[in-house]
Amino acid sequence: MPKAPAPTSPYWKLQRQMTRFNTWLFRTTGGKAGSTFRKAPVLLLNHVGRKSGQARTSPLIYLDDAPRLVIVASKGGTDAHPAWFHNLMAMESAEVELPGGERRRVRPRVAEGDERAALWERLVAIYRPYAAYATYTQRQIPVVVLEPAG
Repeated sequence: MPKAPAPTSPYWKLQRQMTRFNTWLFRTTGGKAGSTFRKAPVLLLNHVGRKSGQARTSPLIYLDDAPRLVIVASKGGTDAHPAWFHNLMAMESAEVELPGGERRRVRPRVAEGDERAALWERLVAIYRPYAAYATYTQRQIPVVVLEPAG
């Protein structure tokens, strides 16, 4: 069975650099560039490090389920949740940036049960690798619903 790259793999260093570049590109162009990945839509999630207190930004694939947005804490199918997920769950609300310069305040919650299953199916339809990621790990990959906060 294939596995996600090991935590010490050079892949993760490259991933951090690509995240910074994608964030810069998205903001510089107002989302005209950097707002898709393999045809899937991308938003910027602005959050605060729960330990460091530092502002962080994570470009993430999303599903527009108006008025909600839905994101996935996959981290490529590794055995640990991504840091942004822990940060987000520690926050009452966060901000997302969407293509075209729109910013929204959102409240995160993890989808469960039938809701999660239905959203997961739709997310896999827009980004097929999610299905493979789920086979790489024994953890259930969180599906995060971002409800309007305002």
